[in-house]
Amino acid sequence: MLAQSHRSFRFHGRSFLAFVLTPAAPLQDWLLELETWVAKTPDFFSKKPLILDLSRISLTRAEFIGFLARLRTRQLRLISVEGVDPDWLEPGLEPLPGGTQSQEVEVARRGPASEAPDAAPVKPEVNSLLLHTPVRSGQSVYFPLGDVTVAGSVSSGAEIISGGSIHVYGALRGRAFAGAAGNPQARIFCQRFEAELIAIGGYYKSPENIDPDLIGRPVQAWLEGNLIMLKVME
Repeated sequence: MLAQSHRSFRFHGRSFLAFVLTPAAPLQDWLLELETWVAKTPDFFSKKPLILDLSRISLTRAEFIGFLARLRTRQLRLISVEGVDPDWLEPGLEPLPGGTQSQEVEVARRGPASEAPDAAPVKPEVNSLLLHTPVRSGQSVYFPLGDVTVAGSVSSGAEIISGGSIHVYGALRGRAFAGAAGNPQARIFCQRFEAELIAIGGYYKSPENIDPDLIGRPVQAWLEGNLIMLKVME
């Protein structure tokens, strides 16, 4: 009798970026600000997964249901809700396990007589990403570990999302999000500033709030408090 052979079942892990919306009181003002933002940049949240964190506000169940309904009128793609009673949530909106919140880890101490095992070779951490070609419209580059450098231009409709700073040795016409994990020290540098949108450490600046004299010039952007500052690079 021939033995049957079975293929092993294969699966792959994949990480992705989800934006977190964190409403603050007064809620009506926050909603108006969100709706104004979405009206100005309608493609910003398009098809991007969003997590709603309600831990900073207190809502009744009726208020939560009404708030969620209002968010859905903006075609926001919610994948999870945090900070409310789990019994209020419909299927598909449960809090996601894991995330980037820090946790304390207890490390066992060795006794004085114990011997350390042979150390395995340590691979150097990759904390920067260099792109040798332009980033074209529709492309999205996500690198949470450090800086992103583009040896070319970033087209309109493209986006760079970096855990560190962003360097563009060409025109920046798309969207640039530096310090995406909340790093306030990150900066954005480009040789020709024509960005659709920039963000640093979670704070955003759209074209209508940018000095027109900066357009088309070499610019750097950084964060001071909760304000994005820009100046021409000499």
